[in-house]
Amino acid sequence: MNPRAKEKHLQEKGKERQKEPGFSQRIRKGEDGMALNDIECCDFYQVHDDVVQAVRDKMPQEDELYDLAEIFKVFGDSTRIKILYVLFEAEMCVCDIAQLLNMTQSAISHQLRILKQSRLVKSRRDGKAVFYSLADSHVRSIINQGIEHIEE
Repeated sequence: MNPRAKEKHLQEKGKERQKEPGFSQRIRKGEDGMALNDIECCDFYQVHDDVVQAVRDKMPQEDELYDLAEIFKVFGDSTRIKILYVLFEAEMCVCDIAQLLNMTQSAISHQLRILKQSRLVKSRRDGKAVFYSLADSHVRSIINQGIEHIEE
């Protein structure tokens, strides 16, 4: 049995065992095989239908969750975070951002394109120069909340 098939078989077998009364499990590895801290589970399998339904009713639609995940992917690159921090302070052109971050204009332009497509930054042309700024205050709020979270 190949490794993927074996892993799937073990997962299915584990799901069957979880339904047994008195079952308790400590998960030691994630889906990627990396070790996790122990996660305690219930000693028995019982679905709390009222809670499940209440949460299900409040869940956003799949397309909204997908779009949210895409936004967080954009925040997953440290260069883009640096650019956003720069734009917290001032509207700047690509040349200035490249100089400040000690990167090429091409690299900055590439990241700005992604940020603009995600509607996190906006641009303004002034003659031959194009200046970038934050699209709105949500961007600053998201990053500030992230900083607060890691500083706790």
